[in-house]
Amino acid sequence: MVLYVDTIYVDLAVDDSVEVYLGDSAQISCQYNFSAASQPSVVMIQWFVRAVGNSSRMRIFYGDDSQQMVDDNTPYSGRIAVTSDQQASLLAIQDVRLSDEREFFCQVNGLAAGNAEGKTHLRVFGVLTGISVTNELPSKVASCEARNGFPKPNITWYRNSTPLLPAQGHVNVLTLVTRESNGFYSVQSTLEYKVLKEDKDAQFVCEVSFSVPGAVRTAESKAVNLTIYYPTTMVELWKESPQGLVKEGDTVELRCQGDGNPPPPFVFSREQSRGNVLMLSAVSRKDSGVYRCRPLDVEPLAEVTGDVQLTVHYLDPAVVVPKDSEVMFKGESLTATCNALSSLKTSTVWYKDGKQVGTGNTLLLQDATYETTGEYVCEVTVPSLPALHTSGFVHIIIAFILTKCVCVCVCVCVCVCVSFQGWHEVVSKANEHTAHSVVSVKVTSDISALCNASNDMGTEIKGNGVIIVVIILCILLLAILGSILYFLHKKGKIPCGRSGKQEISKENTTKDDIVVEMKTNPMEEAVLLKGVNGDKKSPSDQVTMSPEPTAL
Repeated sequence: MVLYVDTIYVDLAVDDSVEVYLGDSAQISCQYNFSAASQPSVVMIQWFVRAVGNSSRMRIFYGDDSQQMVDDNTPYSGRIAVTSDQQASLLAIQDVRLSDEREFFCQVNGLAAGNAEGKTHLRVFGVLTGISVTNELPSKVASCEARNGFPKPNITWYRNSTPLLPAQGHVNVLTLVTRESNGFYSVQSTLEYKVLKEDKDAQFVCEVSFSVPGAVRTAESKAVNLTIYYPTTMVELWKESPQGLVKEGDTVELRCQGDGNPPPPFVFSREQSRGNVLMLSAVSRKDSGVYRCRPLDVEPLAEVTGDVQLTVHYLDPAVVVPKDSEVMFKGESLTATCNALSSLKTSTVWYKDGKQVGTGNTLLLQDATYETTGEYVCEVTVPSLPALHTSGFVHIIIAFILTKCVCVCVCVCVCVCVSFQGWHEVVSKANEHTAHSVVSVKVTSDISALCNASNDMGTEIKGNGVIIVVIILCILLLAILGSILYFLHKKGKIPCGRSGKQEISKENTTKDDIVVEMKTNPMEEAVLLKGVNGDKKSPSDQVTMSPEPTAL
C-alpha cells in the first residue's frame, strides 16, 4: 500500500529593501500563497517593526477576515494604512521620517494551514542641502550602502556619468566594510567632494557592483542634486513691463536678478525699494534716467550692480500759430504752423472738414478765396508710439467787399449862374440857383467820389474816399449826414458855400455854395433831388466823378 501525504506550507514573498526619500510615501508589499492541501478558513495578518540592531519588535497592525485594526500609541498610529486580499497585504506609510529607517515584518498565520514571516528593510534618503562653495575642505555629499552581499560588493561614485577618483583636497571617498554574523558583507561608502559653483546642476550617483554566478551585476542609486550656496557675482536689471517704448502715464515694472544662491534681496538707487521688483506708477519725463540695483549679500564696496536706462517719452499739446482765429482778405496768403514738443519724431497732418489738406508742420494758404474760410485742424502723431497724439486748430475768416452793392452819390450845388459839369447821371436837375446830380456806381474794393461844380465865378470840387474795410458803414453815415444837411439847407438853418459862414435863408447865394451827399438807397432820390426853396436846376450846372480819393 502506498500512502500519499499532502505537504502543508505557506509561500511568502517580500522585498529585501525599499528605498524612499524623506517626506515621501513608502509602500511595502507582502505576498503569500497557501498550498492546495491547506486552504485556511481564517487568515490573520500582522505587521511588526523593529529598529536596526534591536532585538525587540512592536506590532503596528492586525487584521483578519472580520476586522482591520491599526494599533494605538505607536509612532505609526495615524500614518499607516493596510489593504489586504486573499493573496497579498500592502503596508503604506505616509510622510516618511528618518526614524522610519527600520525593519518591517509581515506575518501571515493560517492556523492549521501554516504560517510564515518576511522582513523588509526600509531605507530613507535625505537630499543634502546647504553645501557652501566657500568651504575649503571637501564637504560630505552623500552616503551609499550595500548590505548582505557575498563576495564583498564594490561602490563607485559618478558625477554626471563621470567616475570620481580620489584627489587630494577635492575628492575623498570613505569606505566602511562590515562582515555580518551570517557571513555576508555590508559596505558603506561616503563621498566627500569640494563643491564649486559649477556643481549646482550636477548629479551624483553611486554604483554598486556585485558578483553573481558567471557574471558581475551593477545597480545604481537615485541621482542626488546638491543645493549649493554661493554669493552673487553678477546682477541684471531690466524693464519687465510695459513692452516696447514707455510714455508718460504708464506704470513701469523694473526687475532685478542676480546669480547668487539663495537669491538675495536688492536695493534700488533712485527709489527706496527692497526686493527684486521696483514699481513706478504714472511715470513722467522727469522719471527718465539710469536705474541701478545692488544685492545686499555682497560687500558695500563691491562693484556688483545692475543698470538700466529708462526713457519716458512725451508729446506736449500742439501750438498753432496763428492762434484760434485769423482774418484774411481775399487774395492774401497765410502760413500757419503747428508744433508739438516731443521726445520722438512726429508726423503732422492738416484737415479741413474731415479732408486732408496738407502735411508737415506748416500749412500755406495762397490767394485766399471765399472757400478758404473754415476750421483747419492739425493732428500730430508719433509713428513709433501711436498712443501719443495731440491736435490743434485755427479758424480762418475771409473778409471781402459786397461787390453787388450799389453806391448812390448825390451832389447838391447852390450858386449863382450855375454851370454844372458832371458824370453820367441817373438823375440831373437844375434851376437858376441850385443843381442836383445823382449817380449810382457799383461798389469795388476801393472807390472815391468827386463832385465838381463850376461857373464863370470859379470851380468847387468836393470828394469822398471809400476804404475797403469800412465802405458800407461810411456810405450809410454819409447818406444820413447828407440828408440832414440837405433839410437844414432847405429850411435856411445853415449856409451853403465855400466860406461856410453865410446864412442859407438869404436871398442871394454865392457861387461856391455846394453840398455833397453819399447815399446807399436809391429810393431816397425823390427827397434828395428837390431843389432848394423849390427852385429848378440850371442846365449849366456840372458834377464830375474822379477815381482819385480825396477827403470829404
